[in-house]
Amino acid sequence: MIIRKFVSFFLLVSFFLIVSYGNAQKVWTAKLLRPDGHAIVFNFELTQLNKKPVLYLINGADKFLVDNVLFKNDSVLIQMPVFESQFKAKIVSPTEWHGLWKKGTSGAPVLLPFEAKVQSQKFSVTQPAVANLSGRWQVTFIRPNGTPRPAIAEFVQHNNTITGTFLTPSGDYRYLSGIVNGDTLKLSTFDGGHAYLFEGTVQQDSLLKNGFFYSDATGLEKFSAFKNQNAQLPDSIAATYMKPDETTLHFTFPNLNHQPILFPNAKLKNKVVILQIMGSWCPNCMDETQFLSKFYHQYKNKGVEVMALAYELSTDFNRSKASLEKFKQRFNVQYPILITGVAVNDSLKTEKTLPQLQAIKVFPTLIFVGKDGKVAKIDAGFYGPGSGEHYKKFQEEFYQTVQYLLQQKNNNE
Repeated sequence: MIIRKFVSFFLLVSFFLIVSYGNAQKVWTAKLLRPDGHAIVFNFELTQLNKKPVLYLINGADKFLVDNVLFKNDSVLIQMPVFESQFKAKIVSPTEWHGLWKKGTSGAPVLLPFEAKVQSQKFSVTQPAVANLSGRWQVTFIRPNGTPRPAIAEFVQHNNTITGTFLTPSGDYRYLSGIVNGDTLKLSTFDGGHAYLFEGTVQQDSLLKNGFFYSDATGLEKFSAFKNQNAQLPDSIAATYMKPDETTLHFTFPNLNHQPILFPNAKLKNKVVILQIMGSWCPNCMDETQFLSKFYHQYKNKGVEVMALAYELSTDFNRSKASLEKFKQRFNVQYPILITGVAVNDSLKTEKTLPQLQAIKVFPTLIFVGKDGKVAKIDAGFYGPGSGEHYKKFQEEFYQTVQYLLQQKNNNE
């Protein structure tokens, strides 16, 4: 009994030492150590909320709450609130942790050593930046198989500090932050489920060479970029269409309580319906779900319904449900989330679930269905709050589409 009380007292004292010191320094720097020697670096703040330990992932202007933090014996256990992702680390001292990051995937889990120290700077600055990279850039990534994929980068730089994101046909890379140290660019982000590091060499104000994009444990792509304020992305890469002569969708999938939900159904008659093709593994789906949840709260009594169709990492219903329940709780989702039962990496996922579509190419994708039950618009990809003006444009076009469909008369009435 005395030993247990001593251990509990030790844990309590250790936690308050960690939190107190962390608050004094404000920010910790964490490193995910890849097998190739590169470290994906991110910041977090350790503090208290309602007298419980929490931390905030810091990516540029974004602070993402992680409220499942448990101190046990000489360890700290951290469960991410959205993705199948968790940390287990040993408390080396009140200012240093060592441990392991584990992330679920469609195959073997990702496992990476993890270190964290009380330190505010992600990257060291040793010299002035040779150029200012602020602006819009045309980017070409090279996949491991040698094929190119287009992107656009948008950066804002102040002295050595730089923030921004990459825009692709399927969505954005959320909040990136880092430095320009001399002629070296370094940007990183970590959202709990996705760890990204970008490095490149700056040549003047308008050219980036020798770029490398590191993701999670083994992901690696080369990239190059040149400044181009008129840079554009091709529309056809992500576009999704109905098959010729098809105008409506029909499906039946279970909700999180395993109850089959038919589409269309009587509840949806004469309503505008927004179908969200998503997955709990998808970072852009996270931002879109947050937006849709707020939207639904505003419009659920105005003749609009929303339904999410989830394509998860496996066909295991219970695993999918557990991940989606976290999504639902985190973003207070009140609309139905249906589990398609088809894994996201299934090459026949469209044929097995929505055969009226030509192909599901990207996640997320929004399908707008009018009051007459016909598909009115398909919007593939999503630019979230990390993309700045692009997110504002998305919202404007989204609300315009909804208002237009609400004003339409149903010819079947």
